[in-house]
Amino acid sequence: MSSAVSPLAPKKYPSMPEIDGVRIATAEAGVKYKGRTDLLAMVFDEGTTAAGVFTRSKCPSAPVDFCRSNLPEGKARILVVNSGNANAFTGKKGRVTTATVGAAAAKAVEAPESSVFMASTGVIGEPLPADRICEHLAGLVQKARPEGWLDAARAIMTTDTYPKVVTATVKLGDTDVTINGIAKGAGMIAPDMATMLSFVATDAPIAAPVLQELLSKGTGKTFNAVTVDSDTSTSDTLMLFATGAAEKRGAPRITDAKDPRLAGFRRALNRILKGLALQVVRDGEGARKEIEITVTGAKSARSAKKIALSIANSPLVKTAVAGEDANWGRIVMAVGKAGEPAERDLLAIWFGKIRVAHQGERDPDYSEDATSTYMKRDEIAIRVDIGIGRGKATVWTCDLTKEYVAINGDYRS
Repeated sequence: MSSAVSPLAPKKYPSMPEIDGVRIATAEAGVKYKGRTDLLAMVFDEGTTAAGVFTRSKCPSAPVDFCRSNLPEGKARILVVNSGNANAFTGKKGRVTTATVGAAAAKAVEAPESSVFMASTGVIGEPLPADRICEHLAGLVQKARPEGWLDAARAIMTTDTYPKVVTATVKLGDTDVTINGIAKGAGMIAPDMATMLSFVATDAPIAAPVLQELLSKGTGKTFNAVTVDSDTSTSDTLMLFATGAAEKRGAPRITDAKDPRLAGFRRALNRILKGLALQVVRDGEGARKEIEITVTGAKSARSAKKIALSIANSPLVKTAVAGEDANWGRIVMAVGKAGEPAERDLLAIWFGKIRVAHQGERDPDYSEDATSTYMKRDEIAIRVDIGIGRGKATVWTCDLTKEYVAINGDYRS
């Protein structure tokens, strides 16, 4: 974990309210890190529903497999997360570890193993010692308290330089419900899922199939629209838990995703997901600038997103931004290599509100001084109009600095 906090870190953290039906505890298990928490238990009241979206990597971690097997039940009583070791590419040993931890967690909360979820983040290929986690579980469940969301976010950090938390309060029917979210991620971040780990909880009474639809649809323009380095992790896990405790206060139980009373909740959830996703980008390893890339005028929305990601994932574009160089030739290159319909002589490019290219050549009013001044900002907006259709998409990334190489050059040591 880097000692220097990202310059793009939030200036202050929101006060994270308690969520009725959720209790939190953390511990120093010494999986990899010394002198810091690296184990999180989130304990849920009976009746809590669950939804999840996971990595599309063909080499998923053992905890991802474990969660996928339990998700069809749609019920959660405990979430166990460790940092420092991903328990990925660990073969039979990894499966034995998840089974052992799953059994111990189920025993600690006196619930079926199908109500246990877990996630691991850190080094790939190192066996994860189950005993270092299991010996803490009973104590964690006993000492778990409703407060502690910031502590939870800290316990799941690896190369992150700051904890990531977001909260929202919204009406469901006539009753206030709360949504809290935490995330970790700084490297190996690319769509499908693009966060490494994120956990969101609410006291709203929402059935598991509805939760799943909300979460699956919510990722498209949030977590699946951010990239730090184009690398999709083996461990990416995004889960949403609903305790239903607000039903006691008059919140309606939602069993249909088309229920009009869900509209405000859906918007608030999407804001939470976007807020967490952008915090992940702003903590990209070595990042100094957040970059928003919008593509308009593409043949379709899907085509626009593919072109936007081609720009966002280009090391040449990202290093140019790091060097505060408005090298729009690199944008042209990234559009051209995307493999999507584009027309060279219709292309227009903007940095902020400054149009640098128009109709396939440099804008006649282009000012190097004005553009250089703009590139010194820590939030850079790049817009590209393809000029052939109505498809549009926005993605977010960060610049690529020598610190990224330094962090990843000695990550295992």
